[in-house]
Amino acid sequence: MLEYWLVALGLMLVLEGIMPFVFPKLWQETLSKLAQLHDGQIRFIGLTLMLSGLMLIYWVK
Repeated sequence: MLEYWLVALGLMLVLEGIMPFVFPKLWQETLSKLAQLHDGQIRFIGLTLMLSGLMLIYWVK
């Protein structure tokens, strides 16, 4: 079971690293725009991403 968690973590890190590696300037601009959002907006984005991930996991299983 631990192996699956480590593989999932590794895959997440690879996917997270694609944008700054391929498009560093765009990634930097996006982060600066995100820093200007209000807490509620950031929380909504986080909630949406978490629910999307859970739905994807449920769909795959």
